[in-house]
Formats: sequence, C-alpha cells, structure tokens
Amino acid sequence: MTSTAYTAARERAAWLDRSNRGRIVVSGADRRSYLQGLLTNDIAALTPGSGCYAAYLRAQGRMIADLWVYELGDLVLLAMHGDVKDTVLARLDQFIFGEDVQLGDVTATFAEIAIVGPHAAAAVARALTGVSADVLTALPEHGNVRAQFDGAPAIVTRGSDVGEPGFEVYLGAEQRDAFVRALESAGAVALDAETAEAIRIEAGVPLFHRDMDEETIPLEAGIEQRAISLTKGCYVGQEVIIRVLHRGHGRVARRLVGLAVDGPVVPERAAAIVVGDKVVGEVTSAAFSPRLGRPVAIGYVQRDVAEPDTIVRINSSSAGGNASDAISARVTQRIS
Repeated sequence: MTSTAYTAARERAAWLDRSNRGRIVVSGADRRSYLQGLLTNDIAALTPGSGCYAAYLRAQGRMIADLWVYELGDLVLLAMHGDVKDTVLARLDQFIFGEDVQLGDVTATFAEIAIVGPHAAAAVARALTGVSADVLTALPEHGNVRAQFDGAPAIVTRGSDVGEPGFEVYLGAEQRDAFVRALESAGAVALDAETAEAIRIEAGVPLFHRDMDEETIPLEAGIEQRAISLTKGCYVGQEVIIRVLHRGHGRVARRLVGLAVDGPVVPERAAAIVVGDKVVGEVTSAAFSPRLGRPVAIGYVQRDVAEPDTIVRINSSSAGGNASDAISARVTQRIS
C-alpha cells in the first residue's frame, strides 16, 4: 500500500487497471426483454445512457454473479468479475431461443480503466475528447456516455464500486497504455491493488468470490436495495427472494457487516468471529485503513449479531487460533 496512491484516490484522482473484469456485449432488438427475465434488476426500464447494478441467480436464489449493466443505445454492455465471465456467457447462451439476441465476449477487445477521486471527472475529460468534465460530473450512478480517445471510440460509465466515486473508461485494448499516459499527464496517480482493496473495504463494498460466492443469497450480502427491483416481472430466482422479503420479512440467517478492529493486527480471511464461546461468523475481507489508522474488515455474522456497535472477537487465524490471541472488534454497519 502506498500513501501517495491512497491520498490521490481520496483527494485528487487515481486510476486502477480493471483487467480482472470480464466484459460481455448483448445486442439485438430483444436484448433488454431477454435480460429482464434473467437478471434481478429492471433491465427493461433502461434507456440509452443509463445502467444499473444487478445479480444473476440460480432458481434457488443463490448467486451466479453480480453484474454492472449499461444500455449504450445499440447494445447492452455487461461487466463482471473476470472469473465468472465464462459461466455467465454460457448460461446466457442457453436461454436464447427465438429472441433477436446476440452475445459477444469482448473481454480481450476492450481495456477497462477505473478513475476515482474528486478530480476524476477533470482527469478523464482531459484524457478524452468529445466529453466535458461537467457532463461527466452530471452523470447519474451507472450512467454512460460515448467519447473518443485518439480518434477511436471510448465509453465512460459512472460508478462507485471501487469504494470512491468515479468512472470506468472502456476503450480498445491496444490503446490502454496510451490512455494511462494521458491520465497521468492529467494528474491521475496509479492505484495499486493493495491500496484499492483498503478503499473498497473501508466503503463496505462486497466483492464476488471474496465476500459473495455461488452459495450467497443477495439479501445475505446486503445488496438487495441496489441490485433487486421489487416492481419488475419474473426473473430466475425471484420466488426465493420474494419469499424471504415478504414472508420472512427480509430475515436471513447471516448478514454481511463491516467491522472496526481494535489494535494493529489485520485479521486473516476466514478468521472466526466469536461472541462468548460461540462462533457466529467469519471474516471475508480485511485491510489496514489509512483513514481510520486501524484495521477494518468485512464478514458474515449471524443475524442477531448484525446490529451496529455489537462487540465481537476475531480469532487470530482461520484455523481457530487461541482465545488469548483474539482481536476485539465492533460491528459498524450492515453492508448495503
């Protein structure tokens, strides 16, 4: 972790390579109605220049992936964690019957760079042509706009999943290095993976295959307000979600929470979270927080432990550790 990168991301502008993302395009006249029946958010309501965050579920309500969905006007762009891209693409392909829908894997075609921080709009506008800082600043969450870099098309989307508000820029893979140089000339600083992880955990943003996986129900991870529409029609896994929300009043056995950790020791991933003599959960992500000057973590706990200010202990190792080595921590928030 570098203090220069952290300060840039929080106070100026920093860029982060997103080569770990997968990217799929969905084209054809039926693209939105087709995705409407598969994803949890209201895809049919999207208009050119808008987007949303969504989940793709199995019939049992458990996650296949979380996705960022952007309607570009002539196609829908889907971005997701890279190691689920092939699974998502294969499952989407299985559900094309008579619809006018075509799928394309553009992971290798596009480079994707995130730019975050208070001066991110200015840095992006200086690096690109065809879009101003004012237009970028006015973009709503998940909004998107076309631009150009060195005469070639680029796409800019608005987002905050890095943990700090900013933008994602998609452009030809061969232009990646030149675009990074342009960003750095505009004042943006490279954001290393360790520092980016600390910013994400400080913000309580869950990451697939770290804080969520194929056994997770979205309500456990607290993403339902952002990822699930309660007014749209049927989608895969909806029955389970509605049953929990309506009959179960949203109560799930475990919830993802933020944790403020006492002392200097950063907990290990999968370290047990304990109350009294009872294991009530486990850590999924942890890092040292430069902002707080102490470690912070994300983890699942049983629902009766999920209220803010609940005091817990975190064992010193994922194997269990000694009670005398346990770290004290306080539940700070339910992830949302």
